[in-house]
Amino acid sequence: MSDNGCGFPAPGLHSFLFKPLFTVNGYEFNKVMMLALVTTVLISSFFWAAFGKAKVVPGKLQMVGEAGYDFVRKNIVYETLGKREGEKYVPLMVSLFFFIWIMNIWSVIPLAQFPVSSVIAFPMVLAALVWVLWVSVTFKRHGFVGGLKNITGYDKSLGGVLPLVMVIEFLSNLFVRPFTHAVRLFANMFAGHLMLVMFTVASWYLMNSYMIPAAGVSFVMTIVMILFELFVQAVQAYVFVLLACSYLQGALAEHH
Repeated sequence: MSDNGCGFPAPGLHSFLFKPLFTVNGYEFNKVMMLALVTTVLISSFFWAAFGKAKVVPGKLQMVGEAGYDFVRKNIVYETLGKREGEKYVPLMVSLFFFIWIMNIWSVIPLAQFPVSSVIAFPMVLAALVWVLWVSVTFKRHGFVGGLKNITGYDKSLGGVLPLVMVIEFLSNLFVRPFTHAVRLFANMFAGHLMLVMFTVASWYLMNSYMIPAAGVSFVMTIVMILFELFVQAVQAYVFVLLACSYLQGALAEHH
């Protein structure tokens, strides 16, 4: 029985906690880590198989790989950074997109049934990677003084409010930006998984009671949530990479 006395096993934070699968030298390896590792292996293996021996006339696997690669390259990187500036960042952005997308998709895969991105550590690390790249590109392109002006939004035409604007921009760019970049992905995956678990558990619970019609409604909602989650999972990967490119665009832009 649950604490509310009705017997319904309501989902909560415990739905995101997993016991260690094994421990090595005090380091615990759990299901979430395993899914992240499998994601890395799957993506690496797929692109190696697709492009390891690329042909002028591509086979089916190479065609799928090229379609995915070109989608990120043309529709995100080139559209945001342009071809000349963006080409060098395409491999990273493609890797980020597919890594995040597959991590999200585990939510609707039987047996896995958990989005890795709903654990804040993974979005935070990815956001930190983008942040480090953005800061390094900013100072490399503009130098130390120019980089500070870029980060603080220096514009002498602002007059007396310039110091306040510079402080706000500095805090926003260096601290708030990476936080919101990570939380946007995390929060969507966390909330989506919680809703999906709730309707799934409710369907099973109601099926084993006298409220079978309600179980049918809950089951339909579960299917709807799965389809909606498939859409959100792809969108969140797209948005994360799009924001990463927009940050780089700001770093590469000439300061006036």
